[in-house]
Amino acid sequence: MRQNKFSLVFIFTLFIATLSAFDTADQLLPTKLKITVLDGLGNPTKGAVVTLYKNEDDYFNNENAVEKAKTDEKGLVVFKKLEPISYYIDARKGDMNNDGEGVKIAPLQEGRTNKVNTVIE
Repeated sequence: MRQNKFSLVFIFTLFIATLSAFDTADQLLPTKLKITVLDGLGNPTKGAVVTLYKNEDDYFNNENAVEKAKTDEKGLVVFKKLEPISYYIDARKGDMNNDGEGVKIAPLQEGRTNKVNTVIE
């Protein structure tokens, strides 16, 4: 019985030591942002270009983008390994955009897949 307790304590200690070897929780559970781009009727928009910015100045000046990607056939795009902060979203397809609608999002929850919708018209 004593040997089993020692083994469990050793395994637990080894597990904790392995976890502490990671620099941040981000490596274990990255902070993600899943954005769905919808048109004015609520339909998913395939092929929209979505750009993330960290601050309002960069958003308005279209510079220092964090990341940029196109939506898939379901109107989805996923950004991975993000900081848990608020971002500005710029979504565009043709002459449609999300200017003035759902541009700034709430701070992301760390270690989770955060989900938001944005409408382009």
